[in-house]
Amino acid sequence: MAPTFEHPGELGAQDPIRLLAIRDEPLSLDEVFRAVGDDAAGGTALFVGTVRNHDGGADVDGLGYSCHPSAETEMRRIAEKVVAGYPVRALAAVHRVGDLAVGDLAVIVAVSCPHRGEAFEACRKLIDDLKHEVPIWKHQKFSDGTEEWVGAC
Repeated sequence: MAPTFEHPGELGAQDPIRLLAIRDEPLSLDEVFRAVGDDAAGGTALFVGTVRNHDGGADVDGLGYSCHPSAETEMRRIAEKVVAGYPVRALAAVHRVGDLAVGDLAVIVAVSCPHRGEAFEACRKLIDDLKHEVPIWKHQKFSDGTEEWVGAC
């Protein structure tokens, strides 16, 4: 769905991809939400992925994320695809790497669009594609002392 502009206030010269990053420090919901603020957007959808305390029936004590050097480039490619497919006013995505504890924020994505339905759809496309296509790996540490590597995100 290519953007169409029916009102002069919808026009914008600013790049809709406002924030893309992979960080080894705690993530900020406020930073991501501020990054997607846009006066022409009537809907903003935000997804937050956290480290949960279980997986596949086993208790998780913590995990570590690592990534390939191309990860941010892949994030940009995916963000550009979402912007091309939806009427995105603003988009942001940040992913954490390093050791994380249960409850820590692992990924935050947000999209602002003229309407809520578009924002929900674009945000879901963004997180689903990031999860499946960006070379980020998860190393889970279980309470029973076992460990497991999981593919992308």
